[in-house]
Parts: sequence; C-alpha cells; structure tokens
Amino acid sequence: MVAGLREFALRSGDGSGKPVLDESSGEELMHVQPSVAVALGNRPVEFPGTLYITSRKLIWLSDVDMAKGYAVDFLSISLHAVSRDPEAYSSPCIYTQIEVEEDEDDDDDSDTESTEVLDLSKIREMRLVPSDSTQLETMFDVFCECAELNPEPVDEEEEEESGHNWVFSADQMDVRGGADEDAEWQISQSPTSVIGHSNGDEGLAQPMLELQINDQRFEDAEEMVHESETKDHH
Repeated sequence: MVAGLREFALRSGDGSGKPVLDESSGEELMHVQPSVAVALGNRPVEFPGTLYITSRKLIWLSDVDMAKGYAVDFLSISLHAVSRDPEAYSSPCIYTQIEVEEDEDDDDDSDTESTEVLDLSKIREMRLVPSDSTQLETMFDVFCECAELNPEPVDEEEEEESGHNWVFSADQMDVRGGADEDAEWQISQSPTSVIGHSNGDEGLAQPMLELQINDQRFEDAEEMVHESETKDHH
C-alpha cells in the first residue's frame, strides 16, 4: 500500500521543537534545512517552514502554525530532481514526484489539487523551495543518500519467477558479445547524464536502453542495404 503524502504534527518538547522520530526502528535525523517553502501540486506556496530529512522520510513543519506539517516516506517518492528552469517553476527548488493510490473514480480532467479542499492522498507533486538556493545541491545529495537507504522492496515470488534481478551499476553497463568485434550491440559505460534520481524505477532507464539497442540495429540494417546495392551495381 502506498502511503503518499500525509499530515505530520508530532513535535518534541512543548510542541514547537523538532519532529518526533521513530527511533525504535532506527530512524535518524540526517539534515535540517531552515527557511524552506513548500508547494503541493498546483496550490500556493506555504512559507515559512523548516525541512527535516530523516533516514526514512521528508518532514516539513510550519514555523508559524505549530499544528501544520507534512511528511512523505522516501519509498513513496518516485523521483526527485533539482529544478532551476524559471519556465518550469518561478524559483529554484527540489522537485519531487509522489506515488499515490490509483482511484478509478478520479477524473483526470479535473484539477483536484487546486481546489479548496486539500486531499493529501492525491498530491502527486511537491516542490521544496529554500530561501538560499545555494543549498539545493546539498539538499539533493542528502535526498540521494536517503533514497539509497530505502530501496524499492522486491517481491520474492516475482524475483524467483524472473530468475534474475536486472539491476546494473555504471561499470557493469558495457555489454559485449565476447571478443567478437561484430557484437550485435554495445552499451556505453558513460550513458547520458540524467537530471535527478529515481527511487527504484527501472522503467525510466529501460526506454533509454532500448533506444540505444534499436539505434545499433538500424545502423546494421543500413550497412546491409548499402552492401546489397553495391553488389547489384557490380
């Protein structure tokens, strides 16, 4: 079950301190970023607040309303990236995509996120906007570190049926046909840089992999056609 975005108001001390963590399960506070605004979906930005990044989740707490706060587990974050394009958003920010439970009754044409009633379970996008944009890289690095601490769980039955867990590191992405120079296709060890980080979503990498394979096949096909035309002329 996808947890998604949810309300969070558990603060230590008199209620105005740091968030209460699940220390019994090993949750640790990894980074604190003050003066961070949050924008949920298409809703107006909420500010000021403080972002707490733990080993399990993101927590944003309002600095004004002590009863307001949001949290989302890293397992529910399918993608995060640094956004500096003013055409995409007015301020530099960390952009995140959040997995939500699919609801057949949802109307794709209606923007439920911008309505007056806020349903956190349907929020698919969240932007975190620090007042100091120079901190974006630091925040992104901590995001990546914590995302790696929370890999996508693998269904044991699916893993046994597939027989392999097709996940490769960068130095394993050079696939060759042995010593044969005419191997059907090769994958470079230096793939095109990807902006952002995807938590366990291999579907984002697969189209790029298939594109490289298909490009090589098209090149082979063109060579065959060229050789055929050459023979015909002779």
